[in-house]
Amino acid sequence: MGMRNLSQVGLEAMERMDLPGDLTAGVPRMELVGNRQFFMVQHKGVLSYSPEAIEIGGGSMTVCLTGRDLQLLAMTDGELRIGGYIEKVELVL
Repeated sequence: MGMRNLSQVGLEAMERMDLPGDLTAGVPRMELVGNRQFFMVQHKGVLSYSPEAIEIGGGSMTVCLTGRDLQLLAMTDGELRIGGYIEKVELVL
């Protein structure tokens, strides 16, 4: 039996657990910590930025955050973190 890469093993495990396959298929993962921090993995870049609204590319969707004193705390090619008072997170398909 040949070697399988980690993503193949992960997809097979998700199928066995009957979980949706898109969880590992390059779909962004987002996490909201209270109303003060937002994390996103596998983003496609910041589309617009102000202290009241930030739009983030997510591939097939745009993630729109609105609030007060929003700021980009950290950003790499793969993930970003936003802080401030987050009032709304909207997914635009």
